[in-house]
Amino acid sequence: MSKNANKLVIITEKVLLKKVAKIIEECGATGYTVVETGGKGSRNVRSTGKPNTADTDSNVKFEILTEDREMAEAIADKVALSFFTDFAGIAYLCEAEVLYGRSFCGPEGC
Repeated sequence: MSKNANKLVIITEKVLLKKVAKIIEECGATGYTVVETGGKGSRNVRSTGKPNTADTDSNVKFEILTEDREMAEAIADKVALSFFTDFAGIAYLCEAEVLYGRSFCGPEGC
């Protein structure tokens, strides 16, 4: 058995990591996954292929599972309005199906 969810993905500059995490928590999400990432976009090329001491040289990708679309949209809206005018960033939403995840599905499973 599985459980439907919404997966919100936010990719932005690493310097915003703590601020974006705070918004996610304030909007009621119970958790997220974040990884350092790189790529190319309209604001530059960012690479994770070399040692990096500056937060301005890399991006982070957040993945947040939510049970309802409204929470995902609230997080995305707040992050975009707060930061995407002055910093690189994108947010997108996907449908997800949780197969295993005690904290998301409950102790009885999905």
